[in-house]
Amino acid sequence: MSNQPTEKSNGNHHPHTLSAVDFHSATLGVAANAMRNELNRMAHTIQDMKSRRAFQNEMDNFFILFTRYLNEKSKKAKLNWDKVKEPSPEQIIPYKKLERCESPEHLNKLAVLKLNGGLGTTMGCVGPKSAIEVRDGMTFLDLSVRQIEYLNSKYDVNVPFILMNSFNTDEETKRIVHKYSSHKINILTFNQSRYPRINKESLLPMPRSPNADISQWYPPGHGDLFESMCNSGILDQLISEGKEYLFVSNVDNLGAVVDLNILQHMVESDAEFLMEVTDKTKADIKGGTLIDYEGTVRLLEVAQVPPEHMEEFKSITKFRIFNTNNLWINLKAIKRINDEKEFNMEVIVNNKTLESGEKVIQLETAVGAAIKHFKNAHGINVPRARFLPVKSTSDLFLVTSDLYSLNHGELVMNPKRLFQTVPLVKLGDEFKKVANFLSRFQSIPSILELDHLTVTGDVRFGAGVTLKGTVIIVANHGSRIDIPPYSLLENKIVSGNLVLLEH
Repeated sequence: MSNQPTEKSNGNHHPHTLSAVDFHSATLGVAANAMRNELNRMAHTIQDMKSRRAFQNEMDNFFILFTRYLNEKSKKAKLNWDKVKEPSPEQIIPYKKLERCESPEHLNKLAVLKLNGGLGTTMGCVGPKSAIEVRDGMTFLDLSVRQIEYLNSKYDVNVPFILMNSFNTDEETKRIVHKYSSHKINILTFNQSRYPRINKESLLPMPRSPNADISQWYPPGHGDLFESMCNSGILDQLISEGKEYLFVSNVDNLGAVVDLNILQHMVESDAEFLMEVTDKTKADIKGGTLIDYEGTVRLLEVAQVPPEHMEEFKSITKFRIFNTNNLWINLKAIKRINDEKEFNMEVIVNNKTLESGEKVIQLETAVGAAIKHFKNAHGINVPRARFLPVKSTSDLFLVTSDLYSLNHGELVMNPKRLFQTVPLVKLGDEFKKVANFLSRFQSIPSILELDHLTVTGDVRFGAGVTLKGTVIIVANHGSRIDIPPYSLLENKIVSGNLVLLEH
């Protein structure tokens, strides 16, 4: 006779489903314990107690993220799309409605931080992306330093300039910033966290020791900003120096300059967090957007959108704006929320396959997703000029052209451009790396009247070329097109035999 309990059926009861859920939960419980044991084992191999504590603190933060990932995985927690609403007028304020401010009275309470964790590999460069030359022989870092130095001199203030590096960029960046030691600027750097990559099958950390090869670790996205600022001591240092506000942006966004109107609005509205958003175009359909979710303003990223609602998310009718990642944050609020351990941004699961074929998981968070934790948080719909990222050589083509001029490190659009919109530029794979890009232009063409440019294949430009309207240049496989010096191409399609056709 069997001693096993019998299952009673009540019509809604599915024993197989239940046992599958129990099995799944048990498996995730085992995974959490196994991960904890591995992290503890690694920590205990560090002899120096100060280094061990720092490593343990970092791994504790990683473990919290890992257990949240396991919980979300077991619950299959998904966004309730029915609760996703357009933001209310109070949740997004147009920039033009802000009061004009010429007074620098709040500048001494401000610090400026650039997210500097990325490498220039996608553009074919070695080292930190911020070290790529973008205009007149100046790098992203040079331009940022020049802006802050000018601000400090013009208003006789002391706005510190902070770089959040990753372990990929830290050493090289520290070497680079030495050259600014004679400048009127206080530069601070700190490192964001270093988390272990997770083997997708075993759910165990790839590294077996704290000194394992750097390919087995990863920087966990810019949502790590808050914990890293606290752990490094930078946050306490800024607060003790009387700083109250932090302006954060990506180091490759050349439009992210200090704005007195936004700073004053932050002070007067008592907002702890402001996110700069701008109107979406067809080029921005994958950018995160602000939504109203159960009365709270939240960031909705493309990774969170259910597949059946993807087209709706990409449309520019319901979701008209996107996040520029220019953020204004109250420093004391960061400290309060971190001390209360309330930061709980959505986990972004980044699946990767290594060269060895091993499948790994990286768990990341986005800094903008923290908007839900701050009081009076809202968006500011800013002009497109405040979003000028250089993610590719197509972007580099724009910022090195006569479309812009340089003014104290700030790119200013040429007033001779009739429409204050940026042309759509698509350069093919032959232009993808910076070195190849530079070798294909004797000089960057004049594009003041350009609307659209597409270039594919082996194409080279002579000096003094002018492009207007829509220009499409296609060199077929095996052929090469040389655009002669001082050519004017206006609404032209240029094909392999260099015949100019009206378009």
